[in-house]
Amino acid sequence: MATTASAERTVSEVGKRLSQTRLNKDALVKLLKQAADALSEFLQSPSLQSALEPIYDSIVRHNYLRHKDKDVKLLVAVCFSEIIRILAPDPPFSDALLKDIFKLFIGTFGELADTASPYFTRRVKILETVARVRCCVLMLDIGCNDLVLDMFNVFFSVIRDEHPQILFQGILSIMTLILEEEVTQPLLDVILQNLLKDEKNVSPASYRLAVSVIQNCMEKLEPFVRRFLTSSIIDRGARGSELGEVYHEIIFEIFQCAPQMLLAVIPNLTQELLIDQVDVRMKAVQLLGRLFSLPGCQAAHEYHQLFVEFLKRFSDKSVEVRLSALECAKGCYMANPSGVEALDILGALEARLLDFDEKVRVQVVNIICDLAQCHPRCIPSELVLRAAERLRDKKVSVRKNTMQRLLELYTSYCNRCFEGEITPDDNFEQIPSRILRLCYDKDSKDFKPQNVELVLAENLFPASLPVAERVRHWISFFSFFNSPHIKALESILSQKWRLQMGMQEYLALRQKGKDGNSDAVHKEVLACFRKMSTSFADPVKAQENFQNLHQMKDNSIFKTLLSLLDEQKDVEAAQTIRDDLLKRIGSRHPQYEFLRILSAKCSNTLFNAEHVNLIILYCLSNNAQAKALVASAIDLLWTVVNICPSILKGSEEGFVKLLMEKLCPFEDKLLQTLARAGSHISIAFPSIFPFLEQQCLEGTRSRAKHSLPAIVALTDASCEPALSDLFRKLVDSLFAGRNVPTVLQSLSTLAQHRVSMYETCDEEITQHIIQKIFRVSNSDWHDHLDEGSSCTYNCKLKVYALKALVKSFLPLEGTRSRQKLGRLFGILLKLMLVGEISDGINSSENDKAHLRLAAAVSVLRLARKWDAQVSPQLFHVVIQRARDHSDLVRHCFVDKINKFLRSRSLPRKYACAFAVAACVCHDNFQEDCVRYLTGFIEDYRQEARNRQASSHNSDGVTMTYYPEYVLPYLIHVLAHDPLFPDMDCQDSAGFVTVCSPLFILLKALIISGPTDDIKRESSESISFTLGILRAIKMSEDAVDEKKSNNLHVLADVGLIFTKSLGGSNQLPSQVLGKVLLPSSFYRVRPDAKSRRADDNCLPDCIANGSFLEKVQSVWSHIFQLSGKRGKRLQEEVLHVEDKSSGKLVTEKHSSHKISGGDNMADLSDGNGKASSKTFRSEGSSRCKAKSVLPSKTTSSQMSSHENSTSSDGALRDIVPGSRKEKNTSSAADMISKRLRSSSGKGTVGSNGICHNDNKRSHDVGAKLLNNSHMKQCNVGEALIGQRIKIWSPFDNCFCPGTVCEYNPDNCSYMIEYDNGDIERLCLTNERWEAVSMEPASEKEPEEPHLENLQDKGRAEADPSPSHDIWWGSSLSNDTGPQDSDVIEDKSAEDLSSSVPSDVEGDLDSRTLSSFIGKRKAVKKTQLKPSDDSDQANVKRTRLEPANRH
Repeated sequence: MATTASAERTVSEVGKRLSQTRLNKDALVKLLKQAADALSEFLQSPSLQSALEPIYDSIVRHNYLRHKDKDVKLLVAVCFSEIIRILAPDPPFSDALLKDIFKLFIGTFGELADTASPYFTRRVKILETVARVRCCVLMLDIGCNDLVLDMFNVFFSVIRDEHPQILFQGILSIMTLILEEEVTQPLLDVILQNLLKDEKNVSPASYRLAVSVIQNCMEKLEPFVRRFLTSSIIDRGARGSELGEVYHEIIFEIFQCAPQMLLAVIPNLTQELLIDQVDVRMKAVQLLGRLFSLPGCQAAHEYHQLFVEFLKRFSDKSVEVRLSALECAKGCYMANPSGVEALDILGALEARLLDFDEKVRVQVVNIICDLAQCHPRCIPSELVLRAAERLRDKKVSVRKNTMQRLLELYTSYCNRCFEGEITPDDNFEQIPSRILRLCYDKDSKDFKPQNVELVLAENLFPASLPVAERVRHWISFFSFFNSPHIKALESILSQKWRLQMGMQEYLALRQKGKDGNSDAVHKEVLACFRKMSTSFADPVKAQENFQNLHQMKDNSIFKTLLSLLDEQKDVEAAQTIRDDLLKRIGSRHPQYEFLRILSAKCSNTLFNAEHVNLIILYCLSNNAQAKALVASAIDLLWTVVNICPSILKGSEEGFVKLLMEKLCPFEDKLLQTLARAGSHISIAFPSIFPFLEQQCLEGTRSRAKHSLPAIVALTDASCEPALSDLFRKLVDSLFAGRNVPTVLQSLSTLAQHRVSMYETCDEEITQHIIQKIFRVSNSDWHDHLDEGSSCTYNCKLKVYALKALVKSFLPLEGTRSRQKLGRLFGILLKLMLVGEISDGINSSENDKAHLRLAAAVSVLRLARKWDAQVSPQLFHVVIQRARDHSDLVRHCFVDKINKFLRSRSLPRKYACAFAVAACVCHDNFQEDCVRYLTGFIEDYRQEARNRQASSHNSDGVTMTYYPEYVLPYLIHVLAHDPLFPDMDCQDSAGFVTVCSPLFILLKALIISGPTDDIKRESSESISFTLGILRAIKMSEDAVDEKKSNNLHVLADVGLIFTKSLGGSNQLPSQVLGKVLLPSSFYRVRPDAKSRRADDNCLPDCIANGSFLEKVQSVWSHIFQLSGKRGKRLQEEVLHVEDKSSGKLVTEKHSSHKISGGDNMADLSDGNGKASSKTFRSEGSSRCKAKSVLPSKTTSSQMSSHENSTSSDGALRDIVPGSRKEKNTSSAADMISKRLRSSSGKGTVGSNGICHNDNKRSHDVGAKLLNNSHMKQCNVGEALIGQRIKIWSPFDNCFCPGTVCEYNPDNCSYMIEYDNGDIERLCLTNERWEAVSMEPASEKEPEEPHLENLQDKGRAEADPSPSHDIWWGSSLSNDTGPQDSDVIEDKSAEDLSSSVPSDVEGDLDSRTLSSFIGKRKAVKKTQLKPSDDSDQANVKRTRLEPANRH
């Protein structure tokens, strides 16, 4: 009580003194401090109003509430806060006074940010007092809402993280009291504004305060928040607040602190996901992605329907929206990796790997790799392989990004495996094999083998990873290598080895050149530079860098390079030496980048002796994982040693131990490795010879094949007696009949390595083989099929013996006598003609077929070295195997020729077998033959041009290197065909049979080549062809003079074919005057000077135009193959010379294939009207059925059609029964069938189409041919903007699209399809219909396939393109075909495939899966202007899909 009384006296005294006027600041501050201290001692009691009245009355009367001094105002605020506390809950102040007081309070609160002020505690005291007595609600009672708003703004602006908790709680208490009483939109705006922590004026403390306020006042604020957010979502154009632009961020922040407030708001976001505005959909997707990504939050599960709509935005029609959805995928997945929603997200990601837009595909790959790198256990490793398929993407940028991300991922994977965090995963181990496939990619120099080598050496493994761990990974992922991967690795290693050999040679020359500046040494140095530069991506620049390096005077650089070349140096030491070199020259040195690459190529960090030794130790280990990968380890060992045999040096002991311990099936590969490296390593011959000798005598043929070369490689002069002793044992074993197949293999291999040794017993061996093996009938042996083979053991033994005789004439060094070769050729000829060495030997037809094949292949092998000794008669018999009545012989023989020609180990003339074999009536076999033929022509033509460009030979000499030079050999073979008709024959069918191979070859020669160069190449080919054919007419048969007339007839027929296929526009103005023909086949005619090359020798039956039409009707389909060449749309002009009228009749035709059936014949009706040809083609990814314009046909041609009809009966009697087989139709049978189908069935209707009696075919044909695609499309610009649908045989449906542009120059239209593809084409030649506006994602129902109106069967469409056969692919020289405009789904079997395939699909999920299955290849061709007179020649153009909403 005493204290209170004292305080009252103090207050009363201060009140009196304050009533005085003219108080200075110091006195005023002193009095107010006394009053504040005294007031703080009062307890709350409204009865003290009279005691306090003097002081607050004096303050108000003297207007101290508005004093200019801050200190005074602060002390006044303290006094009033205490007075209000004491007199609460009803302070005796007017509304105006309260308003002034609260203004003073708010001003004081505004200084709370200054925590260093001496009055900070007083300000906090005021705030605490206002909060405790809850006087702030008085502001609402007196209508001071503006002050409340100001106070809220002040609180959010002054709050700091360093403020004491009591201050934060005071502010929160005041704000909560206000909001519990009344919520207004301005207050809500202030709170929501401070939820946006990314705003400039929002501090972390303000954000924390806003969150706390929302959590405290959740129930009061929820209706206002729901109304505001719902209005913002639904009525975006009429937002009542500036916060309407950022309501997505507000939703996200509220969802984090008070998700219950948004239960009625979030479902409304579905409307934004479906709205037709890209920016709105993007923002909605970004918001939902953040919501679903919140850790510990089950938003995706709670709002499942919204999550489903969110997933659909991954396939949104807008690229921007799809990218926004992808940005959220990683967080959404990691929020709950084990949930069902996570699987849905992975499915959406996988689907976007095939997106139209490259940015989307890149983003998907990045997300998958990020997930796999950061959380390898959370993501299925199979998805990584799906992402790795983008290494075959059509866009180089996508492939580069994918390679980089996969390398980072694999590096991280190796580290984690080494540290024990994860176990090895087969899917991750397949990444290197996928990267190696880039070596076949010709689009970018970054993917050349020269650069992929650096990737494998520097980027595949972490720098700190031990060599043993690297070897384990090499063995693991090598198990997934197939032939293309192995070839790519071999190419990389061989280039590296060649550069290292070249560098050693150069360093030796450099040392030699120090003694003098010899010109010879300088030339050798330049030659070394040229060779080494091929190991770089840019050889020209590399050669310049080598010359600059040669001028450098720092010898330490060259000593370092020499040190790096040491194969025995371990990886760590090599890396240290290389790092020191690069550090010494410095990154600013002009040669730094070149030396960085050169030092990497010189060092053996990729593979060295240490790697090889570890591989051998891995194979010798006994752990279960090693046993499972022994085959892979041995294959890897062989691959490395085969390129660099000396790398095995130092590991001989382990290798011999491995060879002795391991049994089949690895022993063969180990023996092969030993044979390759034997001359480079040191192994004690006596210790290993008994083992190898046993394999030669008692092992399998495969082991004997490699064991004997290994013995030869390890043999020196002191070991020759042991080799001679082995030879005697082999001969004795052969004569005794012990293990004959293996002994024959060993003898043949020894004959190749030791010619002189073999010739000592050559005659005895040969006679034994003839008498004891060849002349044995099946009855003399156990007549049974050999296990695992389709022929008897006796037959296989004869084949082995034949191989042994052939290999004895193909020594690796030295040569054999030609006289003995003649006897072997006689044996081979007899075997091909009879199937046995003599007529009296009994054997099955199957065995005879195997022997004929073996004999023919033997001639091919001998032709590599002894082709000059192969007589024309033997050559004829060999080529005739291409139409042998056995399927086995035909297929295997043609495949062998293709293989030998690709490897450049067979003379070119044997390619004529492709044309002969193509006449056999088997569709698949025909396609193979045609691909082989066209591939041979393209490859050898390019090679001949390169040879001609680098030489100065005459035309006659260089022409022998061109594929056209196959013609003389084919014509000679056909002229000696037993089926060649007599000259007085009146039936042209026989000539059709004989001349068909000639037509096929000429057509391949003339139309083969890229589209851009086809006219130039055709003209060049025609010039060569005409020159050869006219030269043949001026010569005679050098083998049988009686066959000369046959040669001349074939030459005349060839001239007709050539002029017809070439057309007048492509016929050359000049023909070669000098042509060299093979002298063993042709000789100059005695009357050559008196004869003219254009004299006609044709029989009457083929002297008219009908003969050409018959041949064309039979074989016009032959080049319509799927794949790169079959997709090229070509239109050829036939110029058929009418002998009776002397006129040139022009007919347009399109040589396209109707899958599963024959082409529709071109017939004329009785009025002389020509019919239309309709072909089924596969032109681009969306091929259309072509309709070729009717031709003008003369009456003489009409009669030729009638003649062809009457000749059907004769055709069936031409082919003798010996040429027929149960399941095989001869060429004549096939021709008869096609001629009958084109002439003998049905009648020609008014539309020029031959109507079949089959009602089904008639109905379908009429439906197709009477449709709108037969109309002339001369509507011009009237079609722009119209919706049409175009028939696609490839997709077997109508494809809807919109006409965008019209080009009046060539009458072509640009069509934008609903799936994003764009084509430019002439609608005159398309089957199309106008349609009404329809959804872009809808696909037309399937239409029936095109019927073949001449056969009863129905043509079946084959949507999957067959792969072209590419010739002579060489990774090291960058040869092989390459078309950067072709997008293919490259298979593992296609060794020269390059352009990863991108598979495009419709964004509609309903059509995506079916579209992926169909679209395996897309042809992109450059639009080429065409003549106004020929609208049909408008080329299709594949443009990039436009970004459409």
